[in-house]
Amino acid sequence: MSDAMIIVLTAGLTATALALLGPFLVLRRVALMGDAVSHAVLPGIVAAFLVFQTRAPLVVILGAAAFALICVLAIEALRGTGLVASDAAIGLVFPALFALGVLGIHRYAANIHLDLDSTIYGEIAFAPFRTLDLGGVEVVRSVLIMGVVAAVNLGLITLLWKELKVTSFDPDFARSIRFSPTVVARLLLIAVAVTAVTAFESVGAILVVALLIVPAAAAYLMTDRLVAMVAIAVAIGWVSSVVGYAGAVEVDASIAGAMGLTAAVIFGIALLASPRHGLIARAVRRARTRRAVERALAEERGAQGAGA
Repeated sequence: MSDAMIIVLTAGLTATALALLGPFLVLRRVALMGDAVSHAVLPGIVAAFLVFQTRAPLVVILGAAAFALICVLAIEALRGTGLVASDAAIGLVFPALFALGVLGIHRYAANIHLDLDSTIYGEIAFAPFRTLDLGGVEVVRSVLIMGVVAAVNLGLITLLWKELKVTSFDPDFARSIRFSPTVVARLLLIAVAVTAVTAFESVGAILVVALLIVPAAAAYLMTDRLVAMVAIAVAIGWVSSVVGYAGAVEVDASIAGAMGLTAAVIFGIALLASPRHGLIARAVRRARTRRAVERALAEERGAQGAGA
């Protein structure tokens, strides 16, 4: 397998794992969750080093995952009180955890180089060089890990499809039929946290946030059906991976940056040209309505003139 194919496959599998969850975050208005997790993992990295006295990537990632879970559960707990809105809950929790991490580094690890690259600033161009030996067969670590995560996420949303759908659109109705919106939301956010942390090493935090939200937001503009929204988000993730890589190679630019920009361009096209919700379609409908109103007023004035 060529290096180019490994990079595109890594990005595509990461996009799949994230795009399976992203539409539910957009519908629940907690789209900044990925960004929150990317900052909230910092104290986990510090804690992992202090406890185990090692900067091994696996230990660092486990520490980051623990605080990612703390972050999403704290946000959901604040939302559950009914006193704090979703965006405010995110804005309260992740700065506090990030500040805790900054203080931890200043107090306990000021002279130590913590391996933030393995958790936050991952570089997808290095994916072909990170391999594992499984039974004498060398496999690319990012492809294996993100393939497993994507499969688990697919299984999760398949198993909980009805629950996710009803709690996303009508949580009050969900309670009336004994579906717990809180439990479903926590399972979703835990899946987001685990997916984001495992993807950080492979593609980096910026691309994780981009692939988690941008394809889902574009798909939201293109369809009113949830299953189509999820499928379109996954497709946009793959298109962004392929086209972004080709563009990066062509102009010798950052691969992750090109993929994120491609996703943003697709969103821009959807924002303008979506058949029902795009700006062009809205302008056309407004123009038609205005013309219809003007015709009705002209006919009414004509009728009044004839009656006089």
